[in-house]
Amino acid sequence: MTCIKLRFTPFALAIALFSPTIYTDLSTGSAEAAEIVVPSQVALINDAIEQGWRDYEIRPASEADDATWCRRVYLDILGRIPTLEELNAFLADRGSGKRAKLVNTLLYDDRFTEEYAGHWGTIWTNILIGRSGGTERRTLINRDGMQKYLRDAFAQNKPYNDLVYELVTAVGSTKPGTKNFNGAVNFLVEKVNEEKAVLATSSTSRILLGQQVQCTQCHNHPFNQWKQQKFWEFNSFFRQTRSLRRFVDGTRDIDHAELINEDFAGEAGDAEDALVFYELRNGLTRVAYPVFTDGTEIAKSGYVSDVNRRDELGRLVLQSEFLDKMIVNRMWAHFLGFGFTKPVDDLGPHNAASHPELLDELGKEVRQHSYDLKQLITWITLSRPYQLSAVLGKANEIDDPSIGEMPKFSRFYLRQMSAEQLYQSLVTATGAGAAGSYEEQEQQRRKWMRQFVVAFGTDEGGEATTFDGSIPQALMLFNGDLTKNATSTKTGSFLDRIQKGGRSTRERLTSLFMAAVARRPTKNEVSVAGKLYVARKNNELEMLQDMWWALINSNEFIMQH
Repeated sequence: MTCIKLRFTPFALAIALFSPTIYTDLSTGSAEAAEIVVPSQVALINDAIEQGWRDYEIRPASEADDATWCRRVYLDILGRIPTLEELNAFLADRGSGKRAKLVNTLLYDDRFTEEYAGHWGTIWTNILIGRSGGTERRTLINRDGMQKYLRDAFAQNKPYNDLVYELVTAVGSTKPGTKNFNGAVNFLVEKVNEEKAVLATSSTSRILLGQQVQCTQCHNHPFNQWKQQKFWEFNSFFRQTRSLRRFVDGTRDIDHAELINEDFAGEAGDAEDALVFYELRNGLTRVAYPVFTDGTEIAKSGYVSDVNRRDELGRLVLQSEFLDKMIVNRMWAHFLGFGFTKPVDDLGPHNAASHPELLDELGKEVRQHSYDLKQLITWITLSRPYQLSAVLGKANEIDDPSIGEMPKFSRFYLRQMSAEQLYQSLVTATGAGAAGSYEEQEQQRRKWMRQFVVAFGTDEGGEATTFDGSIPQALMLFNGDLTKNATSTKTGSFLDRIQKGGRSTRERLTSLFMAAVARRPTKNEVSVAGKLYVARKNNELEMLQDMWWALINSNEFIMQH
């Protein structure tokens, strides 16, 4: 099996050492003790993907080894790499079905509920309001409120359709602790305040239904079925909604906001016939009423007592097959690196999917299983494509979606950790995080994260998080407080515990590699480590510190592989 080469960012040392030490196994919870049955949906996935390999005459990569796969699934489900103890416990398990058992444990064992909810709450906060949402001056969004709502939803394993309905129809206050607090309102509270709720229209259709309508605000889309009329019909559902600012007493500083429904008189001033005007490119004016994307019309009245337009929109969204396909596509992209379409949130006949039948069938399965996202996660993580190594060879060289090819999922696609995953991995692996309350720890994480957020200023509020190799980023990774804490040698630190464990220097160094990149060192890396040990005048702890610093600054550490 071809292994992934360890490369280092500039200035980083070359490295080395070990073979895994077996630690005491994790306590066995009821979720682990239960018999694990692989769902039939896994076979559905495997059959469809393997048929694609046969059609393209591709031989897939070999299966990833247990250590690599364990690191992968912890990162994807919990947002961090496993601790050394967790990794060694998994490797020590000689039972059958150990991978299914681990997935089940991470999803259902109470020990991981908080981490699971925090990770997915962060992912969906970024999807719904962006990484910088709620941090801008005089914003109406309360980021803490959005995250609290989502953390609670994922901790309860709230069905996805319920979550979507609440996001679309929510009313109340944005801020935790205030009267009528409802964190779900943070999705739309600022978007409906944009001119004529244009951003609410485009974001709701794109994020929840995979239908990109932003271009059709001013003209018909040249490639897909969305036309200008459809945009303004969808927009009409939001015209009964308004955001109210609530100020800090005696000041003009915004304390929080409230999202309310109120009667809409229509742009002609007749609430009984509450129409919306829009202008064609040729200057002609047209009229729109609330009509869903499938052609379903609702009452034209603007009186909330007659018809609550957002409630009706929520009901119609839940009936749409695009809701099902969109969540499947988004979750598949999270775990496999690419969705069935590119971009992931653009579905329809104009944008062919790589595996259209599988996308449709998985969407139906999600609906039939009550939109249980943990079940969808189980199906994907136990499927064959998720088990593969990241090797690109002659047998599958045409499978390279990074150059525009349709993904065949014949290997695991290498990708960088998100900045959130990097932060949490350093914190978890070494105990290097901030002390204090959850709020204080969250503030420290956000402060660290700002260095990786790149805003592009698109009409969708687009932004990305990336390690782009800039000098400030490199220096922060090399010498920042988080790295200093992670490489501390003080009593009780990660390196102190490593140095006091193991039967030999080789074992202790091996533990560093396993903790960081889930593999043993190469001969060359062992040799480099030996030279470093001599250079440090046989001071093992200093050598361990240098090795660990180099590992956590390496390209291999920040890769999901």
